[in-house]
Amino acid sequence: MTTTTLLMLADGRFPSGGHAHSGGLEAAVAAGRVTGVVELEDFLRGRLATAGPVAATFAAAAHRAVGGAASGADSGGAARRGAALALLDVELDARTASPTLRLASRRQGRALLRAGRVAWPSPVYDEAPRHPDGYHHPIALGLTAAAAGLTVGQTALIGAYGIVNGPASAAVRLLGLDPYRIQALLARLAGACDAIARTAAADAARPPADLPATTAPLADISAEVHATWEVRLFAS
Repeated sequence: MTTTTLLMLADGRFPSGGHAHSGGLEAAVAAGRVTGVVELEDFLRGRLATAGPVAATFAAAAHRAVGGAASGADSGGAARRGAALALLDVELDARTASPTLRLASRRQGRALLRAGRVAWPSPVYDEAPRHPDGYHHPIALGLTAAAAGLTVGQTALIGAYGIVNGPASAAVRLLGLDPYRIQALLARLAGACDAIARTAAADAARPPADLPATTAPLADISAEVHATWEVRLFAS
């Protein structure tokens, strides 16, 4: 069951709102930085090197925070687990400089948790203290993956893959690129995704303050510019 579950959560068609976001690609296309497959590969590798470790590690850490409750091995410590999740969310918020990207992440997190509660009902979701704005997407991913019975490593892999899968799909719509070449590009990035996931799964045990904080200032600036457009195809 876990293999099918992994495929479902990694699928861009899972109703978590990912199809509405380009991961900054729409702004990069408009600025002329991405015009074809070659530039798209550079863009995606940049995403993997910066946003990839952050998303994958925080998702894995959120899974670890509630893993005991998911397996039934830890019947106590709900307050402790809730505090750990809240701290992870605060640390991830601090690593997201762009207000627009913070909003996009929380919107996707809310959508993911709504879908996850329906697909994999579990008391794990009750471990997360109520957040007025909703949790960041990686935190929501960790919760959902734990509820679905996935491992920490699988959770990290979904987090890394999601960093490139969304923009790659958006590239077909934005640039009219050959979808076969896009899939070939994703295949070339598989090794990099795997490597990031392995490191993220190991790093997830570190204190939240020590988790990755890699950033991409141009992506933050582009997100704020993109948010001012009157007409756009994607929300981010």
